[in-house]
Amino acid sequence: MKAKRLRISGRVQGVGYRDWMCGEAARLGVSGWVRNAGGAVEALIYGEIDAVEEMVRACRRGPRGAHVAAIEETLAEPPETDGFQRQPSV
Repeated sequence: MKAKRLRISGRVQGVGYRDWMCGEAARLGVSGWVRNAGGAVEALIYGEIDAVEEMVRACRRGPRGAHVAAIEETLAEPPETDGFQRQPSV
């Protein structure tokens, strides 16, 4: 199992990125959360190593209308809850 924290920058707000990410997490069986954070999207993803890495690859593409300029990745502690939630913006 692996957990990563992501900060995704570019044109990632106003394009449905968080909802898209919730769908991708469900498809891949990844737990965690996603939220808007100061002009970027921030996420914590947790799951099997292959699923987490596939989620990161998917995040580099993003939904239609998004343009991902960069993703900062750091290792993280697993989330405290199961499932994948959309959290309030910070």
